[in-house]
Amino acid sequence: MEKLTLHENSASGNCYKIRLTAAHLGLPLNRREYDTMKGETRTPHFLANVNANGRIPVLQIGDRFLPESNAACFFLADGTTLVPADRFERADMLRWMFFEQYSHEPNIATTRFWVAFVGVERLSELQKAQLPGKREAGNAALALMDRHLEKSGFFVGETLTLADIALYAYTHVAPEGGFELAPYPHVAAWLDRVAAMPGHIRIVD
Repeated sequence: MEKLTLHENSASGNCYKIRLTAAHLGLPLNRREYDTMKGETRTPHFLANVNANGRIPVLQIGDRFLPESNAACFFLADGTTLVPADRFERADMLRWMFFEQYSHEPNIATTRFWVAFVGVERLSELQKAQLPGKREAGNAALALMDRHLEKSGFFVGETLTLADIALYAYTHVAPEGGFELAPYPHVAAWLDRVAAMPGHIRIVD
């Protein structure tokens, strides 16, 4: 495989997904850190050469650049055991990855960022007004996950897939945004299972 470079902010769960996928696959990954709080992904150079959308993560494969965390994870894992061979299970994996980006990440990850990194006192009045709704929607996502995991050890099939990696990234740090995981015992048990898998790395690694 061509040289892989991850353009990232290491505290980001979206960036962690890609590192975690690479770790499970034993793929070497170079890392380029950006301070998003200082606007380092909004510079003319970044916009012209890395991602015109001004966001990270971006996975660089040789001289090509692939934005969007779940797309990058899929690029790394396609053809491996992290992507089910069965057609339905593969689509189900994608279903959970879409759920993560649409129902989970916008609520749990955004709340974590606002609370743990920006600080509630520095939020705009609009952001403060949005917090209760994001907490409600984030808890709804966790409750849905808990009901699913009551009947299954992993999100798709009987082993770890990209669906688990995508959902693990921000779920395991949800308490940093003020979410309580105690009401979701099946989610808590799943977090332990994922963390115990060979090749697992922590977000701080």
